Amino acid sequence: MDDFTSRVNLQKIIDEKKLTVVYTPEDPKQIMVSSTDVVRPGLALTGFFEHFDNRRIQVLGDAEVAYIRGLDEETSRERATDYFRRNPVALVYTHGNEISPLALELAECFEVPILTTEENTSDFISSLIAFLHVQLAPQITRHGVLVEVYGEGIFITGDSGVGKSETAIELIKRGHRFIADDAVELRKVSAKAIVGNAPELIKYYIELRGIGIVDVRRLFGMGAVKDTEKVDMIINLEPWVQGKMYDRLGLDSDYSDIMGIRIPTTTIPVKPGRNLAVVIEIAAMNNRQKRMGYNTAEEFNKKLMQSMGIDDEL
Repeated sequence: MDDFTSRVNLQKIIDEKKLTVVYTPEDPKQIMVSSTDVVRPGLALTGFFEHFDNRRIQVLGDAEVAYIRGLDEETSRERATDYFRRNPVALVYTHGNEISPLALELAECFEVPILTTEENTSDFISSLIAFLHVQLAPQITRHGVLVEVYGEGIFITGDSGVGKSETAIELIKRGHRFIADDAVELRKVSAKAIVGNAPELIKYYIELRGIGIVDVRRLFGMGAVKDTEKVDMIINLEPWVQGKMYDRLGLDSDYSDIMGIRIPTTTIPVKPGRNLAVVIEIAAMNNRQKRMGYNTAEEFNKKLMQSMGIDDEL
């Protein structure tokens, strides 16, 4: 699937931030937010709308409320009407500020949701932006299994029937954690990070051919599952091909591009007798070691060249 413009419904924001609903024109689940920007409408309340974007959640703190209250009645109505008629997706009053009768009247007239919170403005805005960046991050869905192994997010890929789910179950039995099977939703949450999770419908479930659908959370306990995990490494499982040259030293570094981010990638050949769970554990630890600045393959190659009297800088 290709990446798409994400949206999050207002009810999810209300639940996450524990907001009090003063007025909504319809079920908040039907009101969609598509912008990660959160703004304080200071200039808009003065009548300047040149860069006004009604997709952004608007936050009114003590300063905005005091400004409106300081205007005479006629000017206050004029400015507020001009503001509400642009239909911002939602207004949030911080510090528990009371909603004026005029604001409530205009909200109902122009169908603008009004919410309140006891949080201070700065803390509320920063936490809301962080939440929206995750919820509205560019997203794709890929076939595979996502597990956490020694703190590393390992995305296991490969053709159907190659043994991805069976390997994941073995890893879970060995104390590692399961995130998603079959369809993995991948989100680009920053310029350097891809985070994966399972679609809500199949969350905590894994399919084993011959057994059926297994509920990992109920079978292995809450400690065996995790809702999301950063993708640190991709391991591609493929049937062993006789005569094919596989990397034996680990000097070659392969990467896969996911939404513009390069993820270290390793291909592991599968054949009877190989303990894939152990191999993946070693791959995870080795990948973590590389990120910490130590590359075993390079160190071994350096020692090999020195033992042969070859200057590795040549």
